[in-house]
Parts: sequence; C-alpha cells; structure tokens
Amino acid sequence: MAVTVGASRLDLGALRRLPAGSRPLVRPGSVPAGVLHLGLGAFHRAHQAVYTEQAIALAGGDWGILGVAPRNADLVRVLTAQDNLFSVSTLSAADQHTRVVGALTGVRLAAADPQAVVALLADPAIRVVTLTVTEKAYQLDPAAGTLRPDPALVADLTTDRPPVTVPGLLVRGLLARAAADAGPIALVSCDNLPANGRRLRGLVQHALTYAKAPRPALDWVGAQVGFPGTMVDRIVPASTAQTLAAARRALGVEDLAAVAAEPYTQWVIEDDFPGGRPAWDRAGAVLCADAGPWERLKLRTLNGVHSAAAYLGALAGCETIAEALALPHLDTMLRRLIAEEIAVSFTPPEGVEVVDYGEQVLARFGNPAIRHRTLQVAMDGSQKLPQRILHTIADLRAAGRSARWATLVIAAWIRFAQGATDEGSPLPLDDPLADRIRTALAEAAQTPAGAVEAVLALDEVVPPEVAADPQVRADITAWLTDLTRHGVRPTLTAAA
Repeated sequence: MAVTVGASRLDLGALRRLPAGSRPLVRPGSVPAGVLHLGLGAFHRAHQAVYTEQAIALAGGDWGILGVAPRNADLVRVLTAQDNLFSVSTLSAADQHTRVVGALTGVRLAAADPQAVVALLADPAIRVVTLTVTEKAYQLDPAAGTLRPDPALVADLTTDRPPVTVPGLLVRGLLARAAADAGPIALVSCDNLPANGRRLRGLVQHALTYAKAPRPALDWVGAQVGFPGTMVDRIVPASTAQTLAAARRALGVEDLAAVAAEPYTQWVIEDDFPGGRPAWDRAGAVLCADAGPWERLKLRTLNGVHSAAAYLGALAGCETIAEALALPHLDTMLRRLIAEEIAVSFTPPEGVEVVDYGEQVLARFGNPAIRHRTLQVAMDGSQKLPQRILHTIADLRAAGRSARWATLVIAAWIRFAQGATDEGSPLPLDDPLADRIRTALAEAAQTPAGAVEAVLALDEVVPPEVAADPQVRADITAWLTDLTRHGVRPTLTAAA
C-alpha cells in the first residue's frame, strides 16, 4: 500500500484534526483488553469491533480488543503504526459516513510469535475470544462437521512445536489456561458455519482428545468454557485503493487500514458467557437462547443467494454482485429460489417472513456503492456451499420437494470450477480443495454428466443423501448442459 505524498497518517496525534463526527468513541489504550480476536480482517473491523466499541462507550467495562492476525504481517505493521486506529466508511447510494474506531488495544501476528497468542489465551484478563477466520481455518469436514486435521494440525496437537493452525492455537491456549486455572472464558465463532457454537465446541473436544489432554484439563474445559452460537451479518468488501482514497477524503489523513461496508448490520448471539461479556445488546446485538433459526435464515437466504449471484455473475463476466443482479432474469431466478425453495426448507425465527427478508437481501446486494467482487464471494466454494445450498437441497428432497433452482447454483459452481467464463476468460479456483476438484474433473468423462458425477463424489463436500439422489443428479446435469452449451444469459432467459 502506498502512502499519498504529503498526507499525514491516522494515529493518536491526528485525532484532534478529525471532523467531530468521525472521532472514535473510545480512545485506544484507555480500556484494558478483555477480548482476544483471531482473524483481523475487514469483516471484524467493520462488525465486532464496531459493536464492541459502542458497548464500551455505552456501558463501560474492560473489554478492549487484542486483535490477532494469523499471517497478515502488513496489516499488523499498519495498525501498529496507526496506534491501532482504523476507519469504517458506511456506504449507501446516497452518501458516505466515515468514523474512526478505537476498540483495538493492540495487535499481534500469530505467525511471528504463536506462543505469545497461547499466553494471551491463558491470561485471566481475557474472558472472551471471538473468531473470524473463514470456514476453512476450522479444518472441519464441511458436509459432516467433523474435524479433519491436516498434517500441520496433527503436529500442533501431538508435538511441542509452536502451533501454526487456528485449532492448534485454541487447544494449546485452553490447556495453558486450564493448567493455570485462569478463570472462565467464552469462544465465540463469528464465521458462517452451521451451528457454529456447537461445531466449535465439538472441534475443541475432538482436538483435546486427539492431543491426549489429561482428564483434569478436559473437565476444566467442560466446566469453564462457553461456546455461544452466533449469526453475523454485514456486507464488507475487500478494501481497495478506492476505499483508502475515500477514507482519506473524509478524514483528511491517510488510513491504510480503512474498510468500507453497507449500512445494514446484525449480530445475534447466544448468551453463554461464563466470564462475562461486553454489553453488545446495548449496541444493538440480539441476545438469545438459540441462534439456530437466525443462522439458517442468513446462511440460506443471504449467503446462499450471494453464492448464486457470484457464480452465475462470474461466468457471465460480471465483476461485482451488483452488476450480476443486472443480468436479465437473474433477479427473477433468485426470487424463485428464495420463495419456492429456501423459504420452505426450514422454520425461520418467529415473526420473520423469509420472502420479505429475501427482498431486503436483494436490495442490499444491489447497493451500487458496495463493490463486492463476484470472485471474492466465489472463493472456497467447497467450504461454503454445504451450508449455503446443499443443506437446502437435502431438506427439500427429504420433504419430497423439488430443488430446481438450488441445483442450478451447484451447476454454476461446477461450471465455474471448470475454469473459464462464457467468453473463455480464465477463472481462478481459490479453494482449499482446488487440486482435488481439478483432478476429479480432469479424470471424469468430459461431458456435463461426467463432471456432475465427479463433483458429487466429493464426500467431504456433498452430503450422501444429496449425492445419491437421482433427481438431484439429473437436475444438476441438465443445468450444466445448458450452461455449457449456451452460457448464463440464454440459460436464465429460457428458464424465466
């Protein structure tokens, strides 16, 4: 990232020069840390950090955030130079509002000093750990939700070397905390995993067993660690040079950690915090006993529709989700997906109409100020599509219903994985199973049916009841045939 010549840097010394409405609610360093966050990306900075700062400003408490970036050394250097300050620009079609956030009390790079992160996890002052590390970092089988440790995690759990994986850091930290009897703590997954709290609990229990943790440590974790489920929602595109330039215009200083986001934001949290928590409810979060219905609403209706727009849009050559929504008949297809399949596949939260929620989702996706790239949303399909689309298909078929539109999304993913747009431009397959997917497609019969057969055989991705369903197989094959022969635009026109 290049600094504009002559522009001063955002830091504590620059706060007095900021516009009054852009100054942080909390001054960094004035509040001790009580939260450790793993995954210091744009989403955390525009979501949990904002809620936490507001909670501290409204209700107090020693709840400053120590942010840990697993590998992004550049971001850690930038935030350190900026005294842990960064800005969030809220963008709508009408205007932009930019405010500096002061919730971070410090930042660490896990790759540089993993033992320091383990020590922080064992620190009695830390009572909440939040995570935004993306689905793949949990090393879970996306179809079954069971732990699938790679060699790095196996080494983390069975040797004394410094841990390099997220589960390895958590387990080493919990073992150290148990040994010190350092007080209760909550581990809070804020990633798009189904039943994310229960899955994180299962991951930790499995990993502790794998590590041959002693019985007293297992008992301590069972009694002292909470695993609240959550649902998080805000569209936060990856920052670009335009993001930084817009923040500079709004603030009058250079912010190399600036992020931009849509106006809408939501956080639903199960209230299971044995060591206490920030007053997130005062900042607008919903505290509840069961986040499951909210999670399914968001994963299927927002994230599933997001993936549908991303794969079909990328194949059609659209750079952003908003551009994809302008494709003829795509909005009609997405509305039918929501109304005819997603809405009847699960029971939503009380008082929520799935179709109305879906209309709100489509309006948010169409926000022209949010340039969410189709390729960014299309990343890690093998990790995302089980909970976003394949579980919807499984539930529909179990009820004897058609999954016509949901199978189109899977066909679009397969077509995307084949590596080219409708016009022949290359498409990247950024996925932890990329080699396995490419090999399966290369070894299959070079027909739509062959490609479908190969992908449905990925048992770590596709639930067995979906893979074995002949109607699902036929529907995906028919859609993939149309996409291969005609492309996205004619396929959507013919289906309308």
